[in-house]
Amino acid sequence: MTSPNKLPPAGMMRRFSALFYDALIILAVEMMAAGIVIAVLEALLAGGLISYAPYADASDMLSNHPTWSYVYTFYLAAVWVYFFVFFWTRAGQTLGMRAWKLRLQNTDGTAISVTQALIRLATSGFGLSNLAVPFDPKKRAFHDIWAKTEVVVLPKAN
Repeated sequence: MTSPNKLPPAGMMRRFSALFYDALIILAVEMMAAGIVIAVLEALLAGGLISYAPYADASDMLSNHPTWSYVYTFYLAAVWVYFFVFFWTRAGQTLGMRAWKLRLQNTDGTAISVTQALIRLATSGFGLSNLAVPFDPKKRAFHDIWAKTEVVVLPKAN
């Protein structure tokens, strides 16, 4: 097996391809997370425990309520962050990265920490920091430099 330090760094297009896959997965996960909230609200409404007044429906309430709109937005953001932190810290790969044979790791080949994952997310610019890859001699993106991580291309399975 190839040692982690010998694996080649990932290029910009491969990173963006994995990011596109992950964006589709995140969209589906966020839709399910939102659906759970709507289902709970509808169950509470059916049980007579809440009322949407003066709002038209659950979506209107979650979008315009002075408190619940912020709670709902935070919930959806937390789901999004948890997706990346979970996959990056456990396996070093999201599902999109797995499809494109990429792995996120420390420079010594070990798994990254939760702190590093949060730094990567905070400095990623929703993936736009990958535009720095062609200009860095080590093919690191801006968030890789800040978090002291690297994205490598895994060898093909035999």
